[in-house]
Amino acid sequence: MRLSLLRRSGRARTAVVLAAAVGLLTGTALVVTELNSPTFGLEAAPRGDAPECARVAKDSPDGVGGQRRDDVTLPGVAVWGDGSVVLRCGLRPPAPTVDHCLTVDDVDWVWREARSRDGEKVLITYGRNPAVELTVSDRVTAIDDVLVELSHAVRPIRQKNECVSAADVPATVS
Repeated sequence: MRLSLLRRSGRARTAVVLAAAVGLLTGTALVVTELNSPTFGLEAAPRGDAPECARVAKDSPDGVGGQRRDDVTLPGVAVWGDGSVVLRCGLRPPAPTVDHCLTVDDVDWVWREARSRDGEKVLITYGRNPAVELTVSDRVTAIDDVLVELSHAVRPIRQKNECVSAADVPATVS
């Protein structure tokens, strides 16, 4: 009788060890899958599947700001440098704003200071529909190069409005 208990106990221990091993392997597989995920924890923009966005993603360069392009399967999304630079096409164009705007190769980019966090800057095209959002990590030191390189890919989306400066606004008569 005692031998039978030991045998069951040994089988139970083996089952527990096997279950734990499977759990660890499965957990490890999930972690590895997440690290190797082709989406980098991103979501496609609401209109990421628009034809304009497919062209922007396809025509984006293999490298920007010294970062190599990553393989991503989301529509309208391009990523470089393991997520150091992220382009998402298919967003709603921003409304008129007083946020900082800069024009790079005929593409207006609005700096979204409120959406930018420590370690990254967020910009969005102005006057183009669908809009293109660009997130650039502080690890990328040549943000101006990134804007120049990506403006070429974004430029084919027709621009309907443009940024204006204080100098463009007529003075009011008192």
